[in-house]
Parts: sequence; C-alpha cells; structure tokens
Amino acid sequence: MTLSFRPWHGALALLVPLVLSACTSLNSQPMPLVGYQPEAFDASTHARHYAAPPERTCEAARRALLSQGYVVTAATAQEVTARKYFQPDAQHHVQMEFRVVCAPEGQGRLASVAFASALKEQYLVRKAKESASLGVGGLGSLSLPVEGGMDSMVKVASETVSSAQVYERLFSLMREYLDSMSLLSPAPASSASG
Repeated sequence: MTLSFRPWHGALALLVPLVLSACTSLNSQPMPLVGYQPEAFDASTHARHYAAPPERTCEAARRALLSQGYVVTAATAQEVTARKYFQPDAQHHVQMEFRVVCAPEGQGRLASVAFASALKEQYLVRKAKESASLGVGGLGSLSLPVEGGMDSMVKVASETVSSAQVYERLFSLMREYLDSMSLLSPAPASSASG
C-alpha cells in the first residue's frame, strides 16, 4: 500500500482554522459608544419666548444667521434654515446647519416661541481607492487596491449641537434684531373720538 502526498491537503488544513476565526470575529459585539449622552429634555436650551409675532421672530432669526456668515437655504414666516462651512485644517471639513421654527403663542399671535436646533457634520478628505489588475499566466488575474489620485469627502460624524452657549448667543442676537426692527416700525395709529 502506497501513500500519496497531496500538497493542497496541507494548505487546506491551515486555511480552515483561519476561516473559522474570521467568521467568529464577524459576530463579535460592537464596542460601546464613547461620550454618548441620553436625552435630558431640558426645556430652556432650544427654545425662547419673544413678545413679537412669529413672522417677525423668524425674520430676526434670518438676519441673525446672515450676520454670522450663514447661507440661508430656506426661509418662510414660520421657519428658517441656514448653513455655514468651516475648514479647521486641510483634511477636516465641518458643516453647521441651523433650523429655527417660530410658533405663535397666546391669543392674537402677538407673541411667539422660537425653537432652534443645530446639526454639525464632520468630513475627512481621503484618497479614493482604485484597483489594478495583474494577469499571471496559469493562475489567472490578481486585483490589488492602489491609492488613487482623486480626493473624496467622507462623512465621519453627525450630531446635534448640545452646547447651551451656542443657542444662547443665537437667541440674544435675535433679541437685538427684534429690538431694532421694533424701533423702525411705525407706531399703530390711535383712533381719536371727536
């Protein structure tokens, strides 16, 4: 009885444990989030009350955001959305978007409440991956990833801004614009009875 040695049997015996270990690592649990804060539902952070109709409050929000270099992407009597771009360094880009919603409050629509939220998105510049194929006689073709020459922006983070100071500065600036708008508007005519 003769034993024949097949070299691929040895290679197969080495590959099976590697494949099994790769499968078990795919089912592992993700790492916990770092710095994640659950909702606290603080009423004062994202809302302010104004003694002005909602249309004027949203106009004050539009002017406040424009004065800080934001590009207004949408503006109605009830809502303003504006966006601004930052580039802290050559590889990082940050986009900040504010949304202010103005709702009537009380009877006669003489007062309003402004709700504000800001979304911050961060991007990194990365080289686009390309692949190069190499044909090897008898084995077929081999495809290898190669660093490309094209840059692409990849979103790495997106979160709602939670800093109370950011919203406080916006609401204070809105108050200044509301005060200046009320100085420019004519006083209502009083009816004189004769």
